[in-house]
Amino acid sequence: MPNPQSPIPDPRPIDIINARVPGYKDLQMIVVNYQGVIVQILPMGIVFKRLPPPDLQVLDIAGDWVSLGGVDLQINGALGLAFPELKTENSDLLPKICEFLWNAGVDAFLPTLVTTSVENIQRSLAVIAEFMATFPVSPIFGVHLEGPFLNFNKRGAHPAEYLLSLTIDEVKRVLGDYADIVKVITLAPELDTTGEVIPYLCSNGITVSLGHSQATATKAQQAFKLGATMVTHAFNAMPPLHHREPGLLGAAITHPEVMCGFIADGQHVTPTMLDILLRASHYDQGLFLVSDALSPLGLPDGIYPWDTRQIEVKDGTARLPDGTLSGTTLPLLLGVQNLVKWGICDMEVAIALATDAPRKAIGLSASIIGASATQLLRWQFDQATKKLTWKRLLSN
Repeated sequence: MPNPQSPIPDPRPIDIINARVPGYKDLQMIVVNYQGVIVQILPMGIVFKRLPPPDLQVLDIAGDWVSLGGVDLQINGALGLAFPELKTENSDLLPKICEFLWNAGVDAFLPTLVTTSVENIQRSLAVIAEFMATFPVSPIFGVHLEGPFLNFNKRGAHPAEYLLSLTIDEVKRVLGDYADIVKVITLAPELDTTGEVIPYLCSNGITVSLGHSQATATKAQQAFKLGATMVTHAFNAMPPLHHREPGLLGAAITHPEVMCGFIADGQHVTPTMLDILLRASHYDQGLFLVSDALSPLGLPDGIYPWDTRQIEVKDGTARLPDGTLSGTTLPLLLGVQNLVKWGICDMEVAIALATDAPRKAIGLSASIIGASATQLLRWQFDQATKKLTWKRLLSN
């Protein structure tokens, strides 16, 4: 299993020169020390004023973009394993999924448990908690509970029989002994008639994300005042933007302290609406990419089991037999490539939406300084084909 803190293969200091780094103007030099840790980012104009170490390696990347790897805050499974179906017998797939996602450019992720029985949730949380204790530097840094506190009328593909009332007692029953590993919970705020649940979750260090909801703008604003700071898959499973009732999404876009996750596969939201979303959010404020990928991620198109039902995956989009959109099997960084291909934003913004922005949304450091050089991605844009590609800059 990959370790983001692993040393670089050749333990000599490295200067990565002529790099473009999100958040920095002009070309930069990334300084990596003997331990493979990034210690400085310097403008190329002052490079020659620095006395280099005698055994320095120099890597010239000729103006390409460099970033940390992606962080996926909403991913439901991979390699045939749905995270709500985790058990001791299949837990050996977790290291393989971590390696797969690392090779897909993802530094860290939140296994997402969609609505299922409390027993299934507890079983999955127990397996993930044990895994995190055994591998404390793995890419898994917590769990996202997407449900079961969702609005019946906006449940989407979530099974109705497992939806629960949004009360503190029910929340405690779902969290059990694992509140410390739950980092995000998606809920419909209109289900909380007391106004007590969101503050309770926040007091336990859990980020509250609003989604699968019929909330009006007024109700959403009340939830934000109580401590909710995120919205789950913007546009999907919520009322549309309307000129007389902006709804949950309108309230979120205009709130300076709320961040919206969104899917850029071209199916969940059309490119035109994503263009509007990014323009309204001033591109680099309040948005982050998620994959929302299902368990067939990493597998070919076909028909796969999904809880007690089946989904058909075609061209990376998963649907139930009745046509209900249930998710995607496309990786996180494809969203970056799509945003550039569709001309919605420039490379710097697109890269940041999958790397810096998710870290900020969950309170992680988005700074390259202090990170391992093994985490770095190199992004290359082919002017002839207009195609954006990426690779790990350094390999273990």
